[in-house]
Amino acid sequence: MSVLVNPSHAEHPASPISDPEAIHLLRRLVETSSVSGDERSVATLLSQEMFRRGLVTELDSAGNVIGWRGPRDAENLIILLGHMDTVPGMIPVRIEADLLFGRGSVDAKGPLATFVVAASRAALPPNSAIVVIGAVEEETPTSRGARAVIDRFRPAACVIGEPSAWNGVTIGYKGRLVMECSIARDLAHTAGPGGSAADEAVSFWQRVLAEINRLNQGRTGAFHTVQATIRELRTSSDGLTERASLVAGFRLPPGLAPSQLQQAIVPCASIGQLDFLGHEAAHVSPRDNAVARHLSAAIRREGERPVLRVKTGTSDMNVVAPHWQCPIVAYGPGDSALDHTPNEHISLSEYLRASRVLTHALDSLASELATAVQRPAEAEAQPSQVSE
Repeated sequence: MSVLVNPSHAEHPASPISDPEAIHLLRRLVETSSVSGDERSVATLLSQEMFRRGLVTELDSAGNVIGWRGPRDAENLIILLGHMDTVPGMIPVRIEADLLFGRGSVDAKGPLATFVVAASRAALPPNSAIVVIGAVEEETPTSRGARAVIDRFRPAACVIGEPSAWNGVTIGYKGRLVMECSIARDLAHTAGPGGSAADEAVSFWQRVLAEINRLNQGRTGAFHTVQATIRELRTSSDGLTERASLVAGFRLPPGLAPSQLQQAIVPCASIGQLDFLGHEAAHVSPRDNAVARHLSAAIRREGERPVLRVKTGTSDMNVVAPHWQCPIVAYGPGDSALDHTPNEHISLSEYLRASRVLTHALDSLASELATAVQRPAEAEAQPSQVSE
């Protein structure tokens, strides 16, 4: 079920966003708190801003904001999938010279604002449409927003809103698995022969790391090895029972399914309960896929050499790519090393440059998709080949 935010479904002319307006939009988004699970305020702001710029907007049942530009039945649908939520942590929003400081400025309201700007400016051929999605709960293992749109859309191409730097294009992400281990046992004197619940949690983790080392044999490089990190470790006691809980995150390389890692970890536990969530397989797009090609060409137009990246984190690309089976990359301004940090900030000049790059890429990508649809017989007779 979707809730219409606009007063009418009627299409209205696009109103391209100027550079000063683009900066104002980004600042307002960053100023509006939207920690995962509490995105309503920024959703309202985003829907209002997109409507002002000619997009027909709605809120779906998950809380996502969806903005359409172009006909609902367009044969060529390009989806720009960003996320509205942020991790916790209050950073005073301010502009110092060229830098905008604030939680979410890089991850990922900068890329999301870039999507809105480019969608308002892009030249769309007939029977083509751009859909900007501000998704909820990307920063949690649920990826609730992305999962809510998987079955609704069948795009011809997709861009995920994540920081790649204005001259970078991300073609791949590692997979993810989150594990929760809970151990409870009768309280005993510390001088006794048995270990504590915390001792058992630590021993279990050591066995897990040994298994990770085994899986990593013959693998090299951060992108191609399993990474394991303890996210949370707690102990408690009520005087009769002591408890230990351990939450760990694993980053998975291509070729290792989350279910495979889970099966390898389970035998490491001698007592307690294990729960697994956030099952996402790694995804790597072809380097020459259509979206990467058009973004690379637009970056060259801005005078720089494009850089194709793979990342050790995950994104909504991992969620939607296996279902949509279309050309897909991640793009957006910002230094991903600043994600989730107390010093998170974005260069405004880079943000404006990324907006120009994405606009030009959408122009040429939409044109190519429209041309392909106009010549279906040729496309069936002979696969198209596009030179750089």
